[in-house]
Amino acid sequence: MGTGQMAGIDAGQYSKGDEIPFVRRDQPKGAVCASLILAHGAGAPMDSPFMEQMTERLVERGVAVFRFEFAYMASRRIDERKRPPNPQAQLLQQWRAVYRTVRQQTAGRLAIGGKSMGGRMASLLADELAVDALVCLGYPFHAARKPEKPRVAHLAELRTPTLIIQGERDAMGNRDTVAGYSLSPAIRLDWLMSADHDLKPLKRSGFTHERYLDKAADAIAAFLGSP
Repeated sequence: MGTGQMAGIDAGQYSKGDEIPFVRRDQPKGAVCASLILAHGAGAPMDSPFMEQMTERLVERGVAVFRFEFAYMASRRIDERKRPPNPQAQLLQQWRAVYRTVRQQTAGRLAIGGKSMGGRMASLLADELAVDALVCLGYPFHAARKPEKPRVAHLAELRTPTLIIQGERDAMGNRDTVAGYSLSPAIRLDWLMSADHDLKPLKRSGFTHERYLDKAADAIAAFLGSP
């Protein structure tokens, strides 16, 4: 797959504050059915094993993938110090900046989404930005061990066509818990049996993580390829 860099800063450098983050583009060799800006989760960078494996699979299926890092995560590469995510307002501002940059340079259908926190931040902006679609992998419906504090109010009114791929035993929103939420009809939920927040199934299920990543990529490519 072809790779590239876009707007903002040069390779090896990372933006801070509300500046436009470095954006990496992974391009299919053949025809592109759609493009997806894919944000990382709270604790892992844009080149984590999960993000790398999912990107590779999507590119193989004709989806161009754009990745970036929020400022707090980019700073980790400089001083190797772990730090919490930026305040939500800053995360959303960085998302807006990335979307504007990619939209200006990308033709065709453009979706946004991400893993866990990255997907949740995207969901807060999907209608505002009038994106073509939203894709979330392991959506954090609530913080771990805090199901009494759901973060789903905006999902009831969401208008953007949305695909959420969720493990049935996700600690941030399992199947039984999510069944009790009022979600917009624009949201499609694809459940992976016995899978956790990283879409990893129990060994006794007979499934493998690789198979579930393939299944997720198939679902995303089909979803984004639909008019």
